[in-house]
Amino acid sequence: MSERRIGVLVMSYGTPESLDQVEAYYTHIRRGSPPSAEQLEELRSRYEAIVGGVFPLRQNTNEQVNALQEELNVRTANTGIKYVCYQGLKHAAPFIEDGIEAMARDGIHEAVGIVLAPHYSTMSVGGYLKRAQEEADKHGIAFAGVKSYHLHPQLIEALVERVNEQIDAYEQEGQKREQVQVLFSAHSLPEKILEMKDPYPEQLLETSRAIAKTCELADEQWQFTWQSAGQTGTPWLGPDILDTLEQVASEGRPAVLSVPIGFVSDHLEVLYDLDIEAKQQSNELGIGFKRTRSLNQDVRYIQTLADQVVEATRQ
Repeated sequence: MSERRIGVLVMSYGTPESLDQVEAYYTHIRRGSPPSAEQLEELRSRYEAIVGGVFPLRQNTNEQVNALQEELNVRTANTGIKYVCYQGLKHAAPFIEDGIEAMARDGIHEAVGIVLAPHYSTMSVGGYLKRAQEEADKHGIAFAGVKSYHLHPQLIEALVERVNEQIDAYEQEGQKREQVQVLFSAHSLPEKILEMKDPYPEQLLETSRAIAKTCELADEQWQFTWQSAGQTGTPWLGPDILDTLEQVASEGRPAVLSVPIGFVSDHLEVLYDLDIEAKQQSNELGIGFKRTRSLNQDVRYIQTLADQVVEATRQ
C-alpha cells in the first residue's frame, strides 16, 4: 500500500534571525515602505533589550515545528500516513508561499495549514490561511486550514497550570490569592474588526472565562485587556495593558498577573512589551507584576496542534 503523504504548513508572524535583518523585516511589515531611521532604531533597541537578542524568538518556532513533527510521527507510525511539516511565515523567510512551494517540489498533493495562534481573526489567522490557500491552488494542492483551537482542553489545562503556578508564587511571598488581579491579554487589532463581526474578541473572552472558571477566580478578580497595538493612525482595540495597570493601581489592587493568552511562545510582545515595559510601569505604580510562562514546547500545546491537524485531514 502506498504511503499517504500530507503536508503540514505551520504558520506564524515571523521574526528576523539577527539584528542585520531587522530593517528588511520591518520594511516587509510596512508593505515595502522602509521605516524611518527613528522607527528602525526603536525596533532594534527593543530586540537588543531582550536577553539573547532575536535568536530565541526564531528558535522557539523551529522547536515547536520540530516537536509537532515528532508528535505526528508517533501518532501515524505503521498507519500508512505520513505528515511532513513545513514552515510558512508572514513577514520573514521562509514565507507562507515558500512553504507551499516546498511541498509542491516534494510531490505533496494534500496539505493542512495551522497557525501558531489559537484565536481566529480575519485580519490575522484568516490572512495566513488565505495566502496559503491561494498558493496551494496554484500548485494543485488540496488545502484545509485550521481556523482556531482556543478552547481545546489541553490548551486550557496548560494555561490553567501556569496561572495557578504564579498565583501560588504570590502566596508564597505573603500575598493573598484573592488580591491578585489577573490580566488576560492578546495582540490588539484595528477597531474596524468590530464592524466586521470578527470572532477574535469573543474567542479571547471565551478562553479567559474557561481559565478563570477552572482557577476559581472571582468575576472581579480578572479582566481582559489588549497589548502591542500598532502605530497606524487608526483606532485599535483597547484598553491597552499599560492603561489597565493604572486602573488596577487606582483601585488599590496590590499585584497583577499577566496572562498573554494570545501568544504561544516568547515573542517580542511578551519579552519586551510585558516583561520590560509593563513590568516597569507596575514598578512605578507600586504594584507587583508577574507573568505566566509561555507555552513554547509544552507537550499539551503540541498535542493540541496535532489533534487539530489530524482532525482537519478527516474532514
